[in-house]
Amino acid sequence: WSPQYLLFDASRSAIKMADWYALRDPRQFYYGTYTIARGKQQEATESAFDFVESRGLDAALPEQLRELAQALLLPLRHVAWGASMNNTSIGAYGYGTAFTQPCVYQAFDQLGIAQYLTRIGLLFGDTDSLDQAKRAWLEVGHWQGLRRYLEDTFVLSDPFELHVAQNAVLDGLLYPLVYGVIIGEAFTPRGGTAVAMLTKFMTDWFAESERWVDATLKAVAAESADNKAQLGQWITVWRDRADNALLPVARLALGERGAEQLATVIRQFNSRM
Repeated sequence: WSPQYLLFDASRSAIKMADWYALRDPRQFYYGTYTIARGKQQEATESAFDFVESRGLDAALPEQLRELAQALLLPLRHVAWGASMNNTSIGAYGYGTAFTQPCVYQAFDQLGIAQYLTRIGLLFGDTDSLDQAKRAWLEVGHWQGLRRYLEDTFVLSDPFELHVAQNAVLDGLLYPLVYGVIIGEAFTPRGGTAVAMLTKFMTDWFAESERWVDATLKAVAAESADNKAQLGQWITVWRDRADNALLPVARLALGERGAEQLATVIRQFNSRM
């Protein structure tokens, strides 16, 4: 099985680094600081769930928004689960703890996000809602582009390309679109403040994790012109695929304005890259 590789082998990636430990996580996470940070965030999220339930904000959510929350957010738990799988794969096949350890933390985080989305589904619905969301993920047309994107990433063999496709591109477009634009426009102004409260972890987490993603890309691009060109190629290919995959999701929540809002998110992503 893969006899051409060592157990930990830098040649698995087209990216070449003289020292893979030149990568830095600006969050300065190691196990202790990571678990302390996430513990505090979990306390805040639990408080948000308790507040929403104790004040009856879940019951007060307009029926139209309740249905939209279930239709939009519950299938995304499968996306988060897939992101967890992808980062676990990077942890297994990437080279250098400076790169792989944050990806393992990312896998934990995405699994937690999937669990939070499940709790939202149970709060606004029941176990049947989760079953319906799974059927939607597998069968409904507007999810199939995103499902194909995710499933195609499952078989990427280059761990750094997988980092680009998942952590840089897909997260870099999905989180601003869903937890920024859609929550901010389709829910909050229409009496859906409870949804914004329950998804605050996702917003805070993305703002934090993108700092680490940007730091890895910047260090790798600065290493050589070949690295920079390879990153540019990967980013372009996966960005265009994510654009097509997310357009039906944007239209699901925002109607005809979905295309315009996604285009804005794409422009912001291009500037970031």
